[in-house]
Amino acid sequence: MPLNNVTVPFPVSINLEGRRCVVIGDDREADEKEGALRESGALVQRVREAALLNEAELQDAFFVLSTPQDAQLSERLRSLADRYRFLLCCIDQPAFGFVSMAAIVKAGPVRIAVSTAGQAPRVGKLLKNGIQQALDERFARFIGCQSTLKSRNRRRYPDSSSKRREAMIAAARGFASRLAFVYPQWFEESERSRLPRVLE
Repeated sequence: MPLNNVTVPFPVSINLEGRRCVVIGDDREADEKEGALRESGALVQRVREAALLNEAELQDAFFVLSTPQDAQLSERLRSLADRYRFLLCCIDQPAFGFVSMAAIVKAGPVRIAVSTAGQAPRVGKLLKNGIQQALDERFARFIGCQSTLKSRNRRRYPDSSSKRREAMIAAARGFASRLAFVYPQWFEESERSRLPRVLE
């Protein structure tokens, strides 16, 4: 059910290892998405000139991502997606695709996706930057230590999943995260106007 008349995407992670993906576009966004897909193990084909796109290039694609702000191209891609059953993302044109991109925070193997369902992209970017600042190199080293301990516990307790679980709970004990927000003055004033007035 839409929330406040906004359809909220269902968040999910997709295993793209060995899957054929096509990136359409010749801008920085397309470069970044191509790199992220390759990092995920996808087999990526890049189509830089959208006007030269051949339908045959999409027939066996698993995921197609297009960055040009071209409604005619996006409409054509949607028609092809319906025909060939591939996942489609048209950046900043959610009406044409099935997949919406989230801002990704990275630290070692950790990935945190941030989405505002397209309603506040600037806030989403600022939120991503704030989380990214917290997930620094020290955090990545901590996750690396957790991974090493997990492997060690598998060797130490090969026949006891409960002992492995207890050991990992103990290894994470003391870790905590804190997140705080600072709002613009206009919003703070708006919030104050919502408060009930107290009679003097």
